[in-house]
Amino acid sequence: MDLLMILRVALRAIWRNKTRSLLTALGIIVGIGAVIAVVAIGQGASTMTLKQINSMGNNLIMIFPASRNTGGVRTGMGGAQTLTADDGDAIVDTISYVSCATPIVRSSGQIIYKENNWSTQVTGVSTSFSDVRNWHIGRGIFFEKSDERKGSRVCVIGQTIVDNLFGDEDPVGKTIRIKNMPFKVLGVMERKGSNNFGQDQDDTIMVPYTTAKRVLQGSIFNNVNMIFVSLHKLEDTEAAKEEITSLLRQRHKLSPRQDDDFDLRDMAEISQTIGSISNLLTILLTTVAAISLLVGGIGIMNIMLVSVTERTREIGLRMAIGATPADILLQFITESILLSSVGGLIGVIVGISGAKAVGSIQNWPILITTSSVVISFLFSAVVGIFFGFYPAFRASRLNPIDCLRYE
Repeated sequence: MDLLMILRVALRAIWRNKTRSLLTALGIIVGIGAVIAVVAIGQGASTMTLKQINSMGNNLIMIFPASRNTGGVRTGMGGAQTLTADDGDAIVDTISYVSCATPIVRSSGQIIYKENNWSTQVTGVSTSFSDVRNWHIGRGIFFEKSDERKGSRVCVIGQTIVDNLFGDEDPVGKTIRIKNMPFKVLGVMERKGSNNFGQDQDDTIMVPYTTAKRVLQGSIFNNVNMIFVSLHKLEDTEAAKEEITSLLRQRHKLSPRQDDDFDLRDMAEISQTIGSISNLLTILLTTVAAISLLVGGIGIMNIMLVSVTERTREIGLRMAIGATPADILLQFITESILLSSVGGLIGVIVGISGAKAVGSIQNWPILITTSSVVISFLFSAVVGIFFGFYPAFRASRLNPIDCLRYE
């Protein structure tokens, strides 16, 4: 028998039992579809994560006050107030890897404009904030060094504040009240969107950090909640962290036996952590999909064994008219490969459609690669060969005389 004839016979045998063939391939369809969907969603999530991390700033290093012990109770990161705005200035002036830095002073309050009000986060920053965070003004201007020195009551606002307080009205030049104190709106930041934790980055107001300390917090001290540092190049991160650590220990007069009273975090660490979680979830879901493929393969083997039993007389007749054991082996392996390949093809379509559906519903980026589709499809054919070999081998070893006598 030539290959074309074997293929035609295999297709005819599968078509003769359409419902059974579809149910046999169902495990392959689910497994391949799940693999493609999981890989597409996982890679899309990784791409979105990297994009959002990059949106946090240019080669960013974040410096936080360290934890402290109070009465035997450890307060956690940020419990101590050990950082000052002068630390940020010293880092910029001393360390060549650093391009700019900004202190961060956190506050919150009720924002009022005419009859509208909104509760949001108020962040005290320096004039370098736009460069550090790679977040620029969309309308108007950012405040200047003179505003920072004088602690002027000026601010720039995020797009969410505009939507909730001003509607269609241009906010630039208008006066809002923060904690019942008047602030002039100098500009509106470009829309930034949500960060990795689902927090709306546009729901914020930026004021000079000196204003945040003196006016909003009523503090005469120079301590800040954190410092954001931007590097010239990402590859200098480790060297910059070492020099920043050495400089801050010297400025804070820490002895060699004392722990750091600050903590450093960089984007690589955050990206690694999120990437590890994403990879773990992808592995778990892929394992579930692989189990489905295994079940599908076993289903193919079972149905092929049933098919061999049902077609025993047919096998005997073919052998009687000259078919060799190799022809019978190839016949049943071809049927198994066709079953798994058709199931794989349907699984590819289901997986791509499912991934796109999830992406459209959840507003999630989907990245479908040619390699994942091709590998998944080839794997389905391998499943057919692996699980179809034993039934095919068993059929090829049947005695033609016994087959002809089979009832």
